[in-house]
Amino acid sequence: MIIYGKNVWKTISENPKQIKEIYIQSGLKDPSILQQVKASGLAYKVLNRQQLDTLTETSHHQGIACKVKDIQTVDVKQLMGKSQCIVALDGIQDPHNVGAILRTCDCTGVSGLILTKHKSAGLTPAAIKASTGAAYTVPVSIVNNLSNTLKQLKKEGYWIVGSDMDHARDYREGIYDVPICLVIGSEGKGISPLVKKQCDYMVSLPMEGKMTSLNASVACAVLLYEIHSQRNPL
Repeated sequence: MIIYGKNVWKTISENPKQIKEIYIQSGLKDPSILQQVKASGLAYKVLNRQQLDTLTETSHHQGIACKVKDIQTVDVKQLMGKSQCIVALDGIQDPHNVGAILRTCDCTGVSGLILTKHKSAGLTPAAIKASTGAAYTVPVSIVNNLSNTLKQLKKEGYWIVGSDMDHARDYREGIYDVPICLVIGSEGKGISPLVKKQCDYMVSLPMEGKMTSLNASVACAVLLYEIHSQRNPL
């Protein structure tokens, strides 16, 4: 897999065993990238802009790309004992949303992220870039059936909290001092009916203007910081 971006490089460089090959764009205005690569002692190739665009299939690589081993995912059971907050994405299809949510999970101390294997974005290069490296710091579990996974979490004492506008309490009234799995629904349809049945309750964000919803990653960020705030009062 080819990953790219300055922040992703900064994170992956701390685990050089994951790196198979490094590619640097020739004539970079920011010499620090080349300096960092040289300091790492790892072998690298210099490519022109067109070659790097072709390799990464994007023009947003920021002049650095790496061929790396695939990110190792984990079993859901490995997420349970580390913390009391897990995030599950139900059919999120935009890799930039997945990446942004991973970044927020890292910032708020979430123990792991659950993705579904089908009809959702995975750990693609675009998601990794958007995560600014958090794809390498937040454990990810990929499951076939999210509804069954949530049942498993409930047996382990987790409360399943869904983000939805219908029949929901204000997000500030959520019960967050218990083990939680926060479920974020897809960009268009929200949480699927089968997954919604597993939710103990729903929370919603107030909408004061003409818009009826927030971007999935933005909504997730607001909710995670509310959970973090209630668990870590000043």
